[in-house]
Amino acid sequence: MSDNREFDVIVFGSTGYTGRLVAEHLLKTYGAAGAVTWAMAGRSAAKLADVRGEIGAPATLPLVIADSDDPASLEAMCRRAKVVITTAGPYQLYGSNLVAACARTGTDYVDLTGESHWIAAMIAAHEVEAKTSGARLVFSCGFDSIPFDLGVWFAEEEAKKKFGAYTPRVRGRIRGLAGGLSGGTLASGQATIAAATKDPSIMATLGNPFALTPGFTGPAQPDGDTPYDDKVAGSWVGPFMMAGINTKAVHRTNLLLGHPWGPDFQYDEMQMLEGPPAPAAGAGLGGFNFGAGGMPKPGEGPSKEERDNGWYDIVFIAQMPDGRTLRAAVKGDRDPGYGSTSKILAEAALALAEVPRSTTAGGCWTSAAAMAPALLKRLPQKAGLTFAVEG
Repeated sequence: MSDNREFDVIVFGSTGYTGRLVAEHLLKTYGAAGAVTWAMAGRSAAKLADVRGEIGAPATLPLVIADSDDPASLEAMCRRAKVVITTAGPYQLYGSNLVAACARTGTDYVDLTGESHWIAAMIAAHEVEAKTSGARLVFSCGFDSIPFDLGVWFAEEEAKKKFGAYTPRVRGRIRGLAGGLSGGTLASGQATIAAATKDPSIMATLGNPFALTPGFTGPAQPDGDTPYDDKVAGSWVGPFMMAGINTKAVHRTNLLLGHPWGPDFQYDEMQMLEGPPAPAAGAGLGGFNFGAGGMPKPGEGPSKEERDNGWYDIVFIAQMPDGRTLRAAVKGDRDPGYGSTSKILAEAALALAEVPRSTTAGGCWTSAAAMAPALLKRLPQKAGLTFAVEG
């Protein structure tokens, strides 16, 4: 990769549960001193050194000391990297200073946040500065929301090839998944609940599918909360716990690309159910679980066996006004939240680094709008995802 900075990528939060997995993926896939130059970062030199040894990295792998509460240390870190990966959440508590530092220094940024009200705040605070400095700030580059955001983009591109036009309606349907939850994910959810309790406007943001498209509000969206027999999907469907995050990303992608799918575009996500559901069906975790260890604490998460045995299968149904459809599937070979997310996040950073600034300028981006072609190349090769048209 061509850049004057010391590192292609710095992984901030490397001593955390997901950050360690990102570092492991980079080490396994690219080595410690290969074509990709990278470093591990966090606030404790001793803990970083311990994790470096535990993942089998050599002592020559660089460590960078930075603290989310120390803006000067964050800025110094950012000036050394082309792209900063951060897994240090909850982002609404620990992430804002790093976004600000990247915006100031023109440093590209990727995270795995699902805290959409925080993303809205970061867009409002840093969009203008990022455009000026050239920083590409790309949020939600894990299971939420790349398989969904990129899945819709892929389905629409294939629909255009088949029908000669983009479609105004896409259904995202989760056919199945198996995966666990980490203490960090639970902490993010708890932080959001606490924030919404203090500020009721946050609930309005969380419930608004156009919360990340400032200045634009599209049409009413399909009801994703009520189970029903979806004839187009060929299955009963019910609510999916991550729909509120992913749908916002998809609508922002449509906005950033100039509404190629139309200003009246509709998108919803639901999980497929077996037969007519009971009244409360679909209100649970949608295939996620707490694993063999029970409810995890911060820093804990699914075991390696649980991550390796996880998977997901999502179908996107793009529908033309006359009823014609195209079905495109996105599948992952590891548990979605961690085994797959760690690979996706690392490859998203490297994909972003490949995209010229003449193609994607500075600003607050979604993954598909910023780097869809690069991701479609990297993710099947390096991250175990598949994208395929089914009919």
